[in-house]
Amino acid sequence: MTAKRERAEKAGRGGEEEAARWLESEGWEIVDRRRKTKLGEIDLIARQEGLVAFVEVKWRRSVADLDLAIDERRLARVAAAVGAVAHEYATGGEDIRIDVILLAPGAQPRHIANAWMP
Repeated sequence: MTAKRERAEKAGRGGEEEAARWLESEGWEIVDRRRKTKLGEIDLIARQEGLVAFVEVKWRRSVADLDLAIDERRLARVAAAVGAVAHEYATGGEDIRIDVILLAPGAQPRHIANAWMP
């Protein structure tokens, strides 16, 4: 792995940790992290009463870069991964959705609820 890729991976993991702490402060329970499937990876899986959210976390160095951090192709990969494992997490008839949390230094987390609507 290149040094640039290692830095990006470390920043990404830090972003996921920051997003998890923020979700917990908003009343969510984190039930899984970095769930790998053959179709892709889900950064965080969080639960609230009657709802399971599969969360894609994006961290960028500047707020301006956040607008380009997520696109339909990336969300489609997350959606495919969610389709493979959602039944393992929504076992009590909970609603499911895909959320995105965008993070940048000095900015409040931007939570996009129900970001994927095929």
